[in-house]
Amino acid sequence: MAYGSPERLVDVPAYYADIRGGRRIAPEQLDDLVERYRRLGIEDSSPLNAVTEQTRAALEAELDLPVFTGMKHWTPRIADAAEAALSAGADEIAGLVLAPHYSVLSVAGYRDQLERALAGRAALRFVESWHDEPGFVGLLADRVRGTDAHVVFTAHSLPARIIDSGDPYRDQLLETSRLVAKAAAVDDWSFSFQSESPTGEPWLGPDILDHLEALRAQGVERVLVCPVGFVSDHLEIRWDLDVEASERAAELGLRFGRIEMPNADPAFVRTLAGIVRRALSVPSAT
Repeated sequence: MAYGSPERLVDVPAYYADIRGGRRIAPEQLDDLVERYRRLGIEDSSPLNAVTEQTRAALEAELDLPVFTGMKHWTPRIADAAEAALSAGADEIAGLVLAPHYSVLSVAGYRDQLERALAGRAALRFVESWHDEPGFVGLLADRVRGTDAHVVFTAHSLPARIIDSGDPYRDQLLETSRLVAKAAAVDDWSFSFQSESPTGEPWLGPDILDHLEALRAQGVERVLVCPVGFVSDHLEIRWDLDVEASERAAELGLRFGRIEMPNADPAFVRTLAGIVRRALSVPSAT
């Protein structure tokens, strides 16, 4: 399962409306989102959707089991994927979100959609979190090992109110970052959030743009960003990092780079396959 991405530029308004879930959409915010996709060259097809399909097909081949894609905010929907699996005769289904870290505001929503779609017609083995999966940690460590830059681990910010409820999201992100840094023998690192949405409430920080300014003030000259909360080249990578963060770094006189995302890397696919096999061998909590 994945968040979803519009296939074409003309799909962006409907996609954004789905994300907003009936809440009012400020025209300027929609215009800004459309322009971001336009500047990234997404007119008639989405490279993210192509990467998602490549990952699905590779995982299916690795597992020798049928794998279905379900999107939270676009097509094919999670409910469509569930129906396709049931129609293929599945009586046991592993649910895996391409987001390693659990939050009630993210992964829990995927589970809710999948459970409602299945309606008890198949046993669900849902993967709540895989933030400390050795293969995932090792893959990221390989991408930062040996760098002489200050490494900044990043993930999508969420409303700060989740901390008061005991949500494990931030703690899991920091644990992933520590594990990757240790595996790569990287001592010079920090963590920041990115991609905050304009909802009018406090979000988890520091934001990457502010963090870059703070690092420059501390004398840092080179930064390598390692997203730990994302696994694909989607808008939060190609725009928020490759455009906005890169431009801010240039303004500050920082040399800026980021790691290559896992996407459909064979090593990443093998890691996902291991997670699925383990989930199918052990019933998940209901």
